[in-house]
Amino acid sequence: MTENRNIILAIVLSVAVLFGWQFFISGPQMQRAQEQARIAAAQQAATAAAPAVVAPTEPAAVAAAAATSNKTYPDRGTAIAATQRVVIDTPDLHGSINLTGARLDDLELKRYTETVDPKSPIITLLTPAGVPNAYFIEEGWAPANGATIAVPGNASVWTVDGANTTLSAASPVTLKFDNGAGLIFRRTFAVDEHYLFTVTQSIQNTSAAAVSLFPYARAVRHDTPKVQNFFVQHEGPTGVLGSNNLVAKKYTDVQKDQQITLDNTSGWVGFSDKYWATAVLAKPGAPLNARFSWSNPSGAMDIYQSSWVETAAVTVAPGATATHESYVFAGAKEESVLQAYKDTYGFDRLDLMIDWGWLHFLTWPMFKVLTFLNGIIGNFGVAVLCLTVIVKAIFFPLANRSYASMAAMRRVQPELKALQERFKDDRPGQQKEMMELYKREKINPLSGCWPLLIQIPVFFSLYTVIFISLAMRHAPFFGWIQDLAAPDPTNIFTLFGLIPWDPTLLPFVGGFLHLGIWPVIMGFTMWVQMKLNPPPPDPTQAMIFSVMPIIFTFMLGTFPAGLVIYWAWNNTLSVTQQYFIMKRHGAEVNLFGNILDSFRRKPKAVEPKA
Repeated sequence: MTENRNIILAIVLSVAVLFGWQFFISGPQMQRAQEQARIAAAQQAATAAAPAVVAPTEPAAVAAAAATSNKTYPDRGTAIAATQRVVIDTPDLHGSINLTGARLDDLELKRYTETVDPKSPIITLLTPAGVPNAYFIEEGWAPANGATIAVPGNASVWTVDGANTTLSAASPVTLKFDNGAGLIFRRTFAVDEHYLFTVTQSIQNTSAAAVSLFPYARAVRHDTPKVQNFFVQHEGPTGVLGSNNLVAKKYTDVQKDQQITLDNTSGWVGFSDKYWATAVLAKPGAPLNARFSWSNPSGAMDIYQSSWVETAAVTVAPGATATHESYVFAGAKEESVLQAYKDTYGFDRLDLMIDWGWLHFLTWPMFKVLTFLNGIIGNFGVAVLCLTVIVKAIFFPLANRSYASMAAMRRVQPELKALQERFKDDRPGQQKEMMELYKREKINPLSGCWPLLIQIPVFFSLYTVIFISLAMRHAPFFGWIQDLAAPDPTNIFTLFGLIPWDPTLLPFVGGFLHLGIWPVIMGFTMWVQMKLNPPPPDPTQAMIFSVMPIIFTFMLGTFPAGLVIYWAWNNTLSVTQQYFIMKRHGAEVNLFGNILDSFRRKPKAVEPKA
């Protein structure tokens, strides 16, 4: 009966997984594939209608202007002061637009500071070329392959067209450039109250001949930024490009390939950091050739680019004016803001700028619940603890079944040991007698495993949410934890600040010598969880089990405090849950005896006399 019930449950779960996959993943992917096929057909039709104009694989303005300038500056402030600029001032942003190149290369995030001290400097996102870690965004025009039309480049000096010289959420700014050959270029920047710029480019043709140009956009980074390289979250070049779906590359991947080209697509590209991001976004459905590239022309500076060029040319007849509109995102990866942009403008899967991981269908709902709890409680750390309790409660029936199976196994443990001794030289006989014992006692030794396996993706998703959440950054908990996204600031190796030295600077072992109070608490809860059961009879397994809490304690010493607190709390709940469930099912749980046994000296085995 029990085996039949398990089979039925397995079938039901399998069907649920299949339907869930079809509804949440396969169905939307098919819809997107159909939409991309429609766009591709439209692109082919447009190309057939205008075969004389061929889009460049990569505009010369993009490919040749990677280094942008040979000028160097001692610091960021000097670089900003060296060129004329238009000020940016919004509720969330402060910075300026460089009139040389009409480039967005100076941007700071007003609501985010570098440390928990509110008086510390605000976060710098974009930085001009000529200083280390330059980071900027450009939009422009590229002529068709073989054409010689003079277009503005990175060294072109633009002028303000109109009286407004400050870009704000209420007042756009227009820049103007005359190429001296009958073309007048204008670029209008508008910005909302958060992080989205609308860039409207126009070409006024006063010449006697028609011109065709291709819009392009790029985000550029100089030098390789420091990233955590943790498998839970992507940091590096990224984008969503039509049927190519999410494209996420490490900096090392781009260095290895030098350029990664994705033609005949649509969408957006940019760079993603842990909490901040930039992206250049074409209008939804616009046909693009996209590229991620790396170069090091001087041998001293890595240059990364995420760029696209539209494959549909903008043709301007003599005496006419044509316009083109695209967008730039530059700011914090706030889920609600990204979702609003996606819904309002139709940007393809812009919410994936936040790396929800492989299990996004679980991670995203957990994030929404966590945000809701944080809004009620007002403390992100307590919200994490409450969400962990909720998840534990939801999975209580599965945990109850698992621990009940473990309790049944413990009841027959003496008989199993007797069988092992009795048939120690007869493995087939031992297995046969054990199966008879399980059948007689109505025990399925595997029934305690699958409930735990089902819970693993859920708890991993919760772990991912805590790791990537911007809300956890600079969020206080209690006591000495004032930033849940930073490691526990205490360190037992300095006696919590009494010894004036930094052990983390020691070679080789320094990275393991930051061990705060919360990692120690986490290690203790893990050790107690191990001691809830007697040690395995195999000495090797027993040694591994005894060392694991120590290893994890040192590993998590440099992890964000919020993750360590979550882990300690989850261990505590698991110990409590397992203790009471197993006691209820009649299993002997000698937790304190097992703990005391760890400190008792084991008697040496006496060898028999010859």
